[in-house]
Amino acid sequence: MILFLIPILIFGIIILFSGIFTVKQQTAAIVERFGKFQSIRNSGLHFKIPIFDRIAGRINLKIQQLDVLVETKTKDDVFVKLKISVQFQVIKSRVYDAFYKLENPQDQITSYVFDVVRAEVPKMKLDDVFERKDDIAIAVKSELNEAMSDYGYDIIKTLVTDIDPDVQVKAAMNRINASEREKVAAEYEAEAERIKIVAKARAEAESKRLQGQGIADQRREIARGLEESVDVLNNVGINSQEASALIVVTQHYDTLQSIGEETNSNLILLPNSPQAGSDMLNNMIASFTASNQIGEQMKLANAKKGIVNKSKSGDRDSENDK
Repeated sequence: MILFLIPILIFGIIILFSGIFTVKQQTAAIVERFGKFQSIRNSGLHFKIPIFDRIAGRINLKIQQLDVLVETKTKDDVFVKLKISVQFQVIKSRVYDAFYKLENPQDQITSYVFDVVRAEVPKMKLDDVFERKDDIAIAVKSELNEAMSDYGYDIIKTLVTDIDPDVQVKAAMNRINASEREKVAAEYEAEAERIKIVAKARAEAESKRLQGQGIADQRREIARGLEESVDVLNNVGINSQEASALIVVTQHYDTLQSIGEETNSNLILLPNSPQAGSDMLNNMIASFTASNQIGEQMKLANAKKGIVNKSKSGDRDSENDK
């Protein structure tokens, strides 16, 4: 009798323990009785009627990600591959719909992604696809939310994580980019060269201006020195003409001395007789005298011309009065 009860006791213990089960965190278990939905069990320790109840399935309540690779054509006839990452989650209050209404949610989401991407991308050129990838992601999310909410799924986020054109197109884009950068570099180099030329021209102009100013100051100081020398000689009884002759002769011999001291200079022939300075002075005085005479004659001619013009204008005025 005891031997007969032991198998029954063991069987009863097995049956009892088969009615105990646990559900993990962020997971929901679907319990059916005789193939019919019975209840949804959340995380924790649970009991079910052995033999009559069974766990039909478990649903993950965590946020999941599905990567979909879509190949399509742009408006400018370029084939491109887009990688769309869809983050979705089962709505806790609609676990029944998520389990019973949809057999394979990943396939369903993939179909909608293909449909939206192949409807949106052919409207754009390749450059626009890169610039407006967020618009594509928003369109996919909107379409998926509208479709998947009926099945108990919430679309958290959609991302366009990769845009991969054809290899030849990529190479052409790289060449265009390189050409654009070379063009910009050439423009900057030309601008830098222009700035150098302008700066050099301004520096040369400033140098010439300062050089001219220096020469003018030098000549002004020379003239002032000559004037002071003449005044000194006049004070000791030497008249202006004699003083000028003495200064010219002195400058003449100073010039000869400085040329002689310069060993690397070329040979220059200059008059070096005592009469040379006097001749130079006489020539200068004759030139100044002739210049003054010409200037006086021009003044007289202009004065006569002015008198004639006044008389003519007076005659016209008298005729007008008549």
